[in-house]
Amino acid sequence: MEGKPGIARTARLRGQDADEVLDRNTGELLQELRVTITGVQVLFGFLLTLPFSSRFGELSTFGTTLYTVTLMATALSAIALIAPVSFHRQVFRRRARAALVQQGNRLLVVGLALLLVAVVSAVLLVLDVVLGRWPAVAGGAVVAVTGLSTWYLLPSRALGSRPWT
Repeated sequence: MEGKPGIARTARLRGQDADEVLDRNTGELLQELRVTITGVQVLFGFLLTLPFSSRFGELSTFGTTLYTVTLMATALSAIALIAPVSFHRQVFRRRARAALVQQGNRLLVVGLALLLVAVVSAVLLVLDVVLGRWPAVAGGAVVAVTGLSTWYLLPSRALGSRPWT
């Protein structure tokens, strides 16, 4: 694979050729996307039903703004996480698997970041309605710190660098 020294090095270390590494990377990427998109679909479906509930009209300006942020972050996350499928269809059988893996990885990282925004916003919205503003802020902060720690900080520390490079 010209221009892909990392793939050639990984292939040598694993006793594989570059195509086998790309096939494995594609499979891993697809599995990660399957797991992630399920969560996004559940959250998105829930959010789409909220405006039709009887209490939705009682939301404060803060609540409706937070709902909008949550809905948009979830929709954008879904788009980013579904994009590798469209990318694959367009480059299928054109020997562009390396580009698919590289772009799919980037889209997955973006989709996960947007999903974290959506999850934190959703928790903040629900807790604001159920418990009030300050408990909601505290709960949202706990979710944000936990998400940032487990999704980004732990892998970065394990690798000594950014995990998505």
